[in-house]
Amino acid sequence: MSDGKRPYHQTRRAELEEQTRLRITESAIELHGTRGPARTSISAVAARAGVRRSTVYRHFRDEAALFAACSGHWMASNSPPDLAAWAMIKDPEQRLSSALPEMYGYYRRTEPMLANLHRDEDLMPLVKQLFAGFHGYLSAARDTLLHGRRSRGARRRRVQAAIGHALAFPTWRSLSGEQGLGDREAAELMCRLVNVANQSAAENHQGRSNPRRDAS
Repeated sequence: MSDGKRPYHQTRRAELEEQTRLRITESAIELHGTRGPARTSISAVAARAGVRRSTVYRHFRDEAALFAACSGHWMASNSPPDLAAWAMIKDPEQRLSSALPEMYGYYRRTEPMLANLHRDEDLMPLVKQLFAGFHGYLSAARDTLLHGRRSRGARRRRVQAAIGHALAFPTWRSLSGEQGLGDREAAELMCRLVNVANQSAAENHQGRSNPRRDAS
């Protein structure tokens, strides 16, 4: 009978260990979203999770392992917009006008965490390393929104810069928080910026190709 109980106890122990690991991970995520990674110590995570500091290190060999677990767990519940869905929209203008409100809605839902990560990435190399994936996502998003636009050279770089600016979290935060615009209003304004960048670049190019001559 004792042999029959042994697998049960082992399974139960494994379940409790997994629950503890999850509690530690979620406690770290909560602190990263409120205080920020740079202001979150292992001791603070342990206290929030209701475990000893040594228990945290039993589950995570170092801070990097804990941060990696936090990043994966948080992203699983807070994935950014699907770039493949954006790419299905053939018209570049329609693609941009559909994508920006979706991106800004994502920023609104995840603002506390993203604000802290932006603030702390230059303070902690570990945060910068893990946050590089999100910056890569934004670069891919910019390229997706640029695709299909008939522009070359300096004109294309200018439009690319405008799209990149429109996608940036600090841009949304300034328009939303400091200027009080709604997400759709902010998106419409940034769409106009991209259009102006495209038109201005075309006009500048045309002006250089056909310079006006002094009638005198």
